[in-house]
Amino acid sequence: MSTNPPDLRPDLAPKPQLTDRPRAGQPTIGMVSLGCPKALVDSERILTRLRAEGYGVSPDYAGADAVIVNTCGFLDSAKAESLDAIGEALQENGKVIVTGCLGAEPDYIREHHPRILAVTGPHQYEQVLDAVHAAVPPDPDPFIDLLPATGVQLTPRHYSYLKISEGCNHKCKFCIIPDMRGRLVSRPGHAVLREAEKLVDAGVRELLVISQDTSAYGLDRKYDSNPWKDREIRSHITDLARELGQLGAWVRLHYVYPYPHVRELIPLMADPESGVLPYLDIPFQHAHPDVLKRMARPAAAARTLDEIAAWRAICPEITLRSTFIVGYPGETEAEFQTLLDWLDEAQLDRVGCFQYENVEGARSNALPDHVPAEVKQERWERFMEKAQAISAAKLEAKVGTTCQVIVDEVDAEAATCRTMADAPEIDGNLFIDEGFETLSPGDIVTVEVEEASEYDLWGRII
Repeated sequence: MSTNPPDLRPDLAPKPQLTDRPRAGQPTIGMVSLGCPKALVDSERILTRLRAEGYGVSPDYAGADAVIVNTCGFLDSAKAESLDAIGEALQENGKVIVTGCLGAEPDYIREHHPRILAVTGPHQYEQVLDAVHAAVPPDPDPFIDLLPATGVQLTPRHYSYLKISEGCNHKCKFCIIPDMRGRLVSRPGHAVLREAEKLVDAGVRELLVISQDTSAYGLDRKYDSNPWKDREIRSHITDLARELGQLGAWVRLHYVYPYPHVRELIPLMADPESGVLPYLDIPFQHAHPDVLKRMARPAAAARTLDEIAAWRAICPEITLRSTFIVGYPGETEAEFQTLLDWLDEAQLDRVGCFQYENVEGARSNALPDHVPAEVKQERWERFMEKAQAISAAKLEAKVGTTCQVIVDEVDAEAATCRTMADAPEIDGNLFIDEGFETLSPGDIVTVEVEEASEYDLWGRII
C-alpha cells in the first residue's frame, strides 16, 4: 500500500504491465512506453499487430530479440528521459527501434544514438512493423499464437484507455504536439464504440476517453452520422459519451477544453444511470488573460469561472481536474498572484502543475523575459501548497459520506481503490485496510469514508 505523492507528472501514463509469456522459440519484442496515455495506446496497437503476426512480448531486455522504445517529446526533460531509455535499451539489448513523438526528430536521436536500427514518428504503425520484420523475421504458429479479441493491453484488465482522435488544431506557443502528430483526425463514432464494446465484453469496468482535444471530437468530420446497431450516431463528444455510458462501464473524460457545447455533457454526468462519471479533466494552464494571450490560448479566465459555476449548478458532484504552467516567459509576480486568487475562487478538486520548460521548436522559446529557475521553483511550491490545502479541505468534507469505488490492487495490507473522482495514477486513492481480503481488482463496491489526508482517503466496506 502506498499513498499518492503530490508531485506526480500529470502527463504520464501508468507504467506498462507486461504479463504475456512467450512460447519456446518464439521471436520476442520488448517494449518501453514513455509519456502520456495516448502514447500508451499506440504501444498497445503496435504490440497487438506484432502478436497477431506471431511475436511474443518480452517483459525485459534480456529476453527480447529486439526492443521498441516509444518516446515522448512533450518537454525537454521528457526528451532527455527518452534518450536515456534508448541508451539503456542499447546497452542491455543492442537491437533498438525508436518510435513515438520524439521519432519526429530522427536526426536528433541518431546524433545521440547512431546504433539504433530505425526511427519512425508517432502513430506510424506500418513503419514500425517493417522495422521489426527487418530486425527479427516473424515465425508464427497458427495453432498456438492466439490473440484475444481485445488485443494486447498494457494497463490492468479492469480499465483501459480509449483514444478517439489523433492530432490537435490548437497552436499553443509552448506546445509542439500538433507539429509532431498533425491536425485533428477523429475516428468514426461506430469504430470507437465497437472497440469500447469489445473491451467491456472482455471485462473492462472503466473506459478512460483520451485524445489531444476530446471536446473537439468530430469537428474535422463535420459531426457526420454513422450507423451503430439500429440507429445513427453523430461523431460528436456528447453523442459518443452517451452511447459509451450505455455499455455498462464507468466512462471518464480526459483533456476537455471548456467550449460552450461541453455544458451539454453535464446533465449526463448528473444522471447516475448514464455511466458517464461526473469528472472533467480540463487543461486550463493559467488564469491571467495576458499570460493566456502569450500562450496563444483563449483569454477567458473570468468566463471560465462562470462556466464552472454553471457546471456545478447542474451537477454538484462534478470533480474538476486541471493542469497549469507556472513560470511561463514574462509571467510577473502579479500575474502569478492572479492565478493563485483564481485557484482560490475556482476550488478545483484535482490539480497538477508544470514548471515551464523550453522545448525545441516551440514558439514560446523566443518570448522575452524568461523566468529564472529559482523563481519558477518557488512559484511551483506556492502553487502546490495552495492546491494541497484545497484538496485537503475537499477530502476532509467527504469523511462520513458513502461512495462507490473501483478496486485497482489488493495486497497483504489493504485494497487500493479509486472513487469516481479519481483517475488512475494522476489522482488520489481510497484505501480499505479492514475486511478487504475477498476483493479483487475490478470490483466496484460501496464504502463509507472514515479518514482523509491531502490526497487520499480511507474507508470501510458497507
